[in-house]
Amino acid sequence: MTVRDKLYIGGAWVAPSDPNLRIDILSPHDQSLLGSAAQAVPADVDAAVAAARAAFDDGLWPRTSPEERQEIVRRYDALRAARADEVARAISVENGSAGWFTKAGQPFLNRQVKAYLKAAEEFGWEEIIEPSDPSVTFDTIVRREAIGVVAAVIPWNSPFSAATAKLVPALLAGNTVVLKVSPENSLSMMLLADLWHEAGLPAGVLSILPADRETSEYLVSHPDVDKIAFTGSTRAGRRIASIAGEHLKRVSLELGGKSAALILDDADLDAAVQGLRFGSLANNGEACILQTRILAPRSRYEEVVAAVKAMVESLKVGDPSAPDTFIGPMIRPDQQQRVIDYIHIGMAEGARLVTGGPQIPEGLEKGNYVTPTVFADVDNSMRIAQEEIFGPVLSVIAYHDEDDAVRIANDSDYGLSGGIWTIDPARALAVARRLRTGTVTLNGSPMSFDGPFGGYKASGIGREYGKVGLTGYVEHKTITRNR
Repeated sequence: MTVRDKLYIGGAWVAPSDPNLRIDILSPHDQSLLGSAAQAVPADVDAAVAAARAAFDDGLWPRTSPEERQEIVRRYDALRAARADEVARAISVENGSAGWFTKAGQPFLNRQVKAYLKAAEEFGWEEIIEPSDPSVTFDTIVRREAIGVVAAVIPWNSPFSAATAKLVPALLAGNTVVLKVSPENSLSMMLLADLWHEAGLPAGVLSILPADRETSEYLVSHPDVDKIAFTGSTRAGRRIASIAGEHLKRVSLELGGKSAALILDDADLDAAVQGLRFGSLANNGEACILQTRILAPRSRYEEVVAAVKAMVESLKVGDPSAPDTFIGPMIRPDQQQRVIDYIHIGMAEGARLVTGGPQIPEGLEKGNYVTPTVFADVDNSMRIAQEEIFGPVLSVIAYHDEDDAVRIANDSDYGLSGGIWTIDPARALAVARRLRTGTVTLNGSPMSFDGPFGGYKASGIGREYGKVGLTGYVEHKTITRNR
């Protein structure tokens, strides 16, 4: 059992303000005790923000060269890579994510960091802009400078990835950061603190606080916070956006999704369905980018339904540490119940239950397990097609033609991700250009960390990854001088 009785505030391990406020971390697999951890309260937030404010206003970090900051980030990534197996296991045990998923995610963390480093190396932290008018007699100098103190708030489902997406660009730009993590990740995120500490960040630059929602709201409302970077639900994002608007804080929001996979009439169905194992069901279905609406042509509808059914039924559900497990448990009992409730909703709405259902898988009653479920004859207006379930529940929706498929895909409050399957690359690209969503993968291609990531509509504000993601952590200053 792991015990974390201190908080990482301002680059040091310190006693929490409320030493009696500790939570037990239970295994999603069997409810066994994994450990206990201290939790932050507003007084700890005050200490973390004060340390970040001092480090930004009076410390060295914002005044170091971009190259020096890049070296610290490289050092962190090397340390994380050296402990990749430990990181993967910590997340799997805590979250219930299958071991294959957390292990496969380790190289992706490295790709995230490399993309940000490349962007930082090419960024143009200070540059002279060529005049548009040749008669201009002054120089225009554009500087890209750190914003200040960043409050980064991340969810529990992919904590290292979400933390990397915010910490790395914020630190590369010279900001100081208070990272608020979910209580469920109190153990693995303290491992993250160890890694950044060993990398050599100066005092005050980083704090990592596990805390509840009320303390999160206290953090993002704090008058000494200059920017909020949030990943989580759309409902919470709306609340944070209102706080940011009231205080005129910079804000970026990476929110929910209800993405569609368009299987076009000429698609290689075997390849498409095998690709959807990962595109629709990775991380136990607890990921915002998953394509949980599967759009199938009427001419091949029952063929698609049968193929998706066979694929889902082939996946082993069970102990996330077992090498052949594909889908593990939901992270908490309330999340398990939420998914089961949506399965009941789908049945009540009249969708055809193809496989799965509300019953807990046999032999797994001690854990937070749900049975992977596929619905057919789903109308896109149904709640199971419109609302984010965050679990292994798929809806197969019929369409008449390509225009109808695009219409259905775009008929959503969300616009985070999407996928297209066809043997015609030109057709895939043409359809992708018509989708109102921030990311589109063609025939199961991997997601890029060099291009921007984020959503249209209720899926968020702003973008992460690469140069565009780095831009979200700087202010632009224009200086003019006579020649």
